[in-house]
Amino acid sequence: MMKKHLVFAVVPFLALGCGEDLKDENGDGIADGVRAPDSVTVVTPATPKGTVSGQVLGTDLKPLGEASVKMTIGSSADPVEVKTDAEGNFEFTDVPAGAQVLLTFTKQGYATLRASSTVPSSAGNVPINNGNASFGPITLAKLDGTLNFLLVTPQGRPAAGVKATLEATPAGSIILSNYENTAQVVSTVVVEATSNEQGALVFTGVPSAPEMARLANGNGQYKLWVSPMDSDNNGVPETGGYVNSYSGAAVVENSTIRIINLPFARPTSNTLNIQSSNVASLQGATDFDPLRNMVRPGEPIYLFFNQPVQTGSLLVRMTDEYARESLTVNATVTNGGYSATITPAVALQEGKEYNLDVRAVSAEGGSILTRTGYFFAGEPNSARTVTITDARYQETSTATPTQLNSGETVYINFSYPISRTFASGNVYAHVNFDIGGPTAGVVGDYPGEVGNPIGFELLPAEPTAPIQTRVPAETPVFQIKESGYTTRWYFTFSGVNSVSSLSFTSLNMVVSFSKLPTRYINGTYESFWGQPVMNDLTVTGLGLIPVPVGP
Repeated sequence: MMKKHLVFAVVPFLALGCGEDLKDENGDGIADGVRAPDSVTVVTPATPKGTVSGQVLGTDLKPLGEASVKMTIGSSADPVEVKTDAEGNFEFTDVPAGAQVLLTFTKQGYATLRASSTVPSSAGNVPINNGNASFGPITLAKLDGTLNFLLVTPQGRPAAGVKATLEATPAGSIILSNYENTAQVVSTVVVEATSNEQGALVFTGVPSAPEMARLANGNGQYKLWVSPMDSDNNGVPETGGYVNSYSGAAVVENSTIRIINLPFARPTSNTLNIQSSNVASLQGATDFDPLRNMVRPGEPIYLFFNQPVQTGSLLVRMTDEYARESLTVNATVTNGGYSATITPAVALQEGKEYNLDVRAVSAEGGSILTRTGYFFAGEPNSARTVTITDARYQETSTATPTQLNSGETVYINFSYPISRTFASGNVYAHVNFDIGGPTAGVVGDYPGEVGNPIGFELLPAEPTAPIQTRVPAETPVFQIKESGYTTRWYFTFSGVNSVSSLSFTSLNMVVSFSKLPTRYINGTYESFWGQPVMNDLTVTGLGLIPVPVGP
């Protein structure tokens, strides 16, 4: 088996003279003073050099003379520059082998192109001072084209002062180095413009449509970005933005001005709607959860619209739970019409329910929003214990106007709104009074009396209008919506014995929450805080709601 050995040796006594060091001052790879190199006098350069060259053409493949080519070597901050000759050729010499170079090609009236490559660090046998990075041919597009658009607002008026950007791709191409033969698109032209008072948007200094139609095998594209219109510079746009692409071929086929109808600022819907609020019942889909309809006392009510509303169009009315009278509120449109703040002029009472009626007109298209909702005043994390505040009955008899008779309605009012969480069976109310039974004076032997297992079913009497106290009946400030929670409940009294007014002040009534007809985890009553009501509640005294009479 033969073995090959690569041996590097320097024999100084064979070159020029004994004891004399060999030098290569001119960097040609041959020791100075040696006319004919041989295997002994060849010196490998410590910093081999190479060249960077190429040719610059127009997209019509005609040479571009006097084009500027600037080269930056590595991280150097000082580029070197040459000009192309009449044939579009350029060359940089003495470029360090292995260096990465960035070239920038420019010529007045043409697109700018940038490209990078690496000078080879080895190119055959010693010497290696012949590495070349070849650029080209490079083609630059001529910037002699104009593109026109006409911008229109959603209301059909000229969109003035709108900023836009046009990008033309490709604006140049290049074949890189000795190892690639595929045109690489590395250049685009980006131009900005602002529409005038008539909405005209004119871009100049871009490649012409015929040239774009020829480039990239007919796939040259213009891409347009139109910014949202903010005519008063308040940061809130009056229109949405617009993005579209146009092929060079399409612009050649139809060179007329393109009309662009700008969209509404938030074109998610053509109808005005409340997109978000701390009073969820005012949103498009009614949300009955009281915790999402709770407003802290002193906190405003916030509305956020899906599109801006006309400033003077917002009308807000508020009432208490019974909708008897209108409560003063201050409503302010903010954020360019996208939001509103409603501040009650009266202090909200914790645990009370209130009703809201909202009307507004869209600034985009004129659609009208009307919405009715409700909210509870309270702190979500500070639940209160429910009690009974009072009891009253509705007098319907003119013959015995101060006597609770069978068939009349008794209203039990709680301190905070409550609701029933199950489908069947109602809590019982009992009176501590002899309303019947086989034994006179005995309480408990007649349904509805304290101590009897059967009582009066207590039902919700959530107001939709004030309790009638006159003829004609009072009407609500506006038609309110039921929340499913109420402070007012009722039962229909029935008994052999009536309750006279002499017993009203001492009449004791019990609501037996501890003896619910349905006994399972969800079979309970709860406050609007979500707290269960499980204890029996009592009230002493019976008030009177007078019989309705004429005006």
